[in-house]
Amino acid sequence: MTDDVRTSPRPHILNTDGQPHPLENAMAIFVLLAGLVSFVLGLVVRNVHTGPAAHIIATATGLAALLVGLYAQMVSSTRNQRVVIVAGIIAGFVGLAIGLSKGGFTG
Repeated sequence: MTDDVRTSPRPHILNTDGQPHPLENAMAIFVLLAGLVSFVLGLVVRNVHTGPAAHIIATATGLAALLVGLYAQMVSSTRNQRVVIVAGIIAGFVGLAIGLSKGGFTG
């Protein structure tokens, strides 16, 4: 029965190679969250008449997700990190495009 007990610490879901990558993981999570915020705000801007602040936030978070995501993609270490980064880049791009189509940084 001692074979069933896990004695080693559980690895992080993004660290599939067994090595810690705290900076790469933080960038991947940031890109995903910023992309999702931009995507959701872009959909809100598209479907609801909002003020200029929502356009600017959707555009800025989308641009941040896109730029940080492109750098994070180059320095990523594992496949799981790349999957999370690409999902964030795509969501950020869609939010950025919708934000730009509704006024972008000028509101």
